[in-house]
Amino acid sequence: MESIGTDQKETAAADKLDLGVTLCGVRMPNPTVLASGILGLSQEVFDRLAHLGIGAVTTKSCSLQPRVGWHNPTIVNWGHGLINAVGLSNPGVEVMVDEIRTAKLALKKHGVPIIASIFANTIFDFGTLTRYISEAEPDLIEVNISCPNIDTQHEEMFSSNAYVSAQVTRMVKRHARCPVIIKLSPNVDSIAAVAKEVVNAGADAICAINSLGPGIILDIDTARPILANRTGGVSGPAIRPIAVRCVYDICKALKGTPAQVIGTGGVTDARDAIEMILVGATCVGIGSAIYHHGFNVFNDISTGIQEYMGRHGYHSLEEFRGKALG
Repeated sequence: MESIGTDQKETAAADKLDLGVTLCGVRMPNPTVLASGILGLSQEVFDRLAHLGIGAVTTKSCSLQPRVGWHNPTIVNWGHGLINAVGLSNPGVEVMVDEIRTAKLALKKHGVPIIASIFANTIFDFGTLTRYISEAEPDLIEVNISCPNIDTQHEEMFSSNAYVSAQVTRMVKRHARCPVIIKLSPNVDSIAAVAKEVVNAGADAICAINSLGPGIILDIDTARPILANRTGGVSGPAIRPIAVRCVYDICKALKGTPAQVIGTGGVTDARDAIEMILVGATCVGIGSAIYHHGFNVFNDISTGIQEYMGRHGYHSLEEFRGKALG
């Protein structure tokens, strides 16, 4: 009988390590999630991501009407991450519904779910938008209440007020045909308090965090801001410790509830993803890392998680999820 080599044994052992997760009843092959706003809705791109081992895809955020956004430059790599002010450009919900349907077909054959991201200017519009986007039958809906949109009644960012955040959640849940994820901002006194309110209002999961800031980067030769919008949201490795703390606080606050968390913010490699899982995240959102590492970052992170599990004797993510919470 031919003996099994060391490499073959390691491969066989890795195959027994389960990276699969279930997010709000939706099965994913691994915990990596493409964060919203990083890529468009190209079927070819999504098909390639699925082949490269992504766990789930979040679409670019869409609104009821088309939105042009800011003119270039909209994104700057400042050495420790990105600062961006894209302006939530999108073709509007009518076009997005068709694009999601097409993208879903490309992803479904790989067992990769699609998360539709939405944003609106009023609480009422969130309900209307949810009703329209549900026609595309996404696997989940992510509600972006943490972008700088001003509600005409409350005159503040939705996620800066726990009560308003809960009202948006109730409106979306009323019209949604699938689980609902609420995306929160770190720019609040207590992100855990906001998370508790939206979960009490019916949210199935939390995505934390959105970009930090706003910040500003200057061209020192012209003494002018580089971004066309002057200021923008800060993302990337520099904000990761804040994101981890936010996820830690949220998971502590939601302990005992069925709500789950997507940990997002500065995740670049497997070590960063493992850190998010240790503080309780079910899945890990990956965004700005694509600019530095390309599409292979998802597979690289999954492979690194498997290696970590092998070293520590874990067979599933559940065995070490939340271990740092005490």
